[in-house]
Amino acid sequence: MSLTIDLEVKSDVLCIRLTGELDHHSADILREQATKAIEEYDIHHIILNLEHLTFMDSSGLGVILGRYKQIKQQHGEMVVCAISPAVQRLFDMSGLFKIISLEPTEEFALQRLGVA
Repeated sequence: MSLTIDLEVKSDVLCIRLTGELDHHSADILREQATKAIEEYDIHHIILNLEHLTFMDSSGLGVILGRYKQIKQQHGEMVVCAISPAVQRLFDMSGLFKIISLEPTEEFALQRLGVA
């Protein structure tokens, strides 16, 4: 299964919704699309909706960490929401939840960032 990437801009927040598998085949595409949107729309925050992400490997973690660093330079925040148990375990093991917030839904994530 491949990766479907849905990007939506709400104010200065980039909502990234991923469906399928985020692996070394799809990580570069996500990196390019997210970086372009961050620069083009003056994005300060990212919401990463992983509700329909079925698989992620270390290259997926790398692209997420890279976008986190890009957003931090804008003094922004990255929020992950609607994460599956398997992907959540990967985030836990990698320590990403020490720097990236987790919310149960995209609506809660938008509220956290003051957009909803």
